[in-house]
Amino acid sequence: MTAAARATTETQSTVSGPIRETDRRYAGVATRVLEVEARAKPGKPDRPRIVFVHGFCDSADTWRGVLRELASRGLPATAVDLPGFGSADGLRPGAAILPQLDRFLAALVRDQAQFGDVVLVGHSLGGTLSVRAAQNPKLPLAGVASIAAPGIQDGWVIRTVGRYPLPLRLYATLPLLVPDFAVREIAKRVLPRFMYADTSTADPEVVARFLASATRRRSTAEMLALAYELTGELANAYQLDKVRTPLLAVSCGRDRLVDGESGKALHALVPGSQLVVLPNHGHCPQLDDPAGITRLITRFARSCAKRANREAVQAPLETLDDAV
Repeated sequence: MTAAARATTETQSTVSGPIRETDRRYAGVATRVLEVEARAKPGKPDRPRIVFVHGFCDSADTWRGVLRELASRGLPATAVDLPGFGSADGLRPGAAILPQLDRFLAALVRDQAQFGDVVLVGHSLGGTLSVRAAQNPKLPLAGVASIAAPGIQDGWVIRTVGRYPLPLRLYATLPLLVPDFAVREIAKRVLPRFMYADTSTADPEVVARFLASATRRRSTAEMLALAYELTGELANAYQLDKVRTPLLAVSCGRDRLVDGESGKALHALVPGSQLVVLPNHGHCPQLDDPAGITRLITRFARSCAKRANREAVQAPLETLDDAV
């Protein structure tokens, strides 16, 4: 798609601080895009271009803190609502979920590659999709960072959803006994434990936004059924021997959803990959520490851009402290 053709997909645009919000369409799916643009530097291309994808029942809004940090550094970045979440079009019923998300993400990457070397950064489900994108040799990716991706070594919550569907079915049959509003009230108290390392730092507005995104177009029972379906697909989500793109695996030590060993396992299974362990971060490190995550991603992205341009590659990252 040319830049001119791409512009025709935009239906509206708003600006909030440094973040521009636009409606676009990728692979036939209408979605919402949050982006920050680079400050022009004479004689230097605006590279790399960082593309963010969110996790299950989340939205592009999860990256707002990181996007603001990148804007202050003059680096271009884009975050989108995945199909079925946020303000994007819904998923096609009856069709496998991951292939639908793969097609959408491939179209997004190809579009963004017009403007610079693309480094794809995914969190949780987005981390899984990012690794799957790295398995596709046809995609123009300079690098991929996968943060707390499920499907390799999951925590007890994800394992329970996959192994015990009966409670989900029972809940779906009892909508009057367990109304959605009651479940949402419980979720407001429980979600911070899964999102943040320290619940005392949880932002009520962020939790409310997450919950609204999760339930905007579906009942709680439908959301749980979608989680069960996705958990089944995650069992065969990876073909890691196909990964040739530079890969950064990020593991969070206080993650209550995805086992902290998952990132280590991903690193061990992909030769040449890099590993960062964040011992004091929860499942959503972009919420715990947007400035620190920005520094980490920025350093990795720049090393990928240098590699793509056949320049010197920086030393492998080992801990967050190395990146700050």
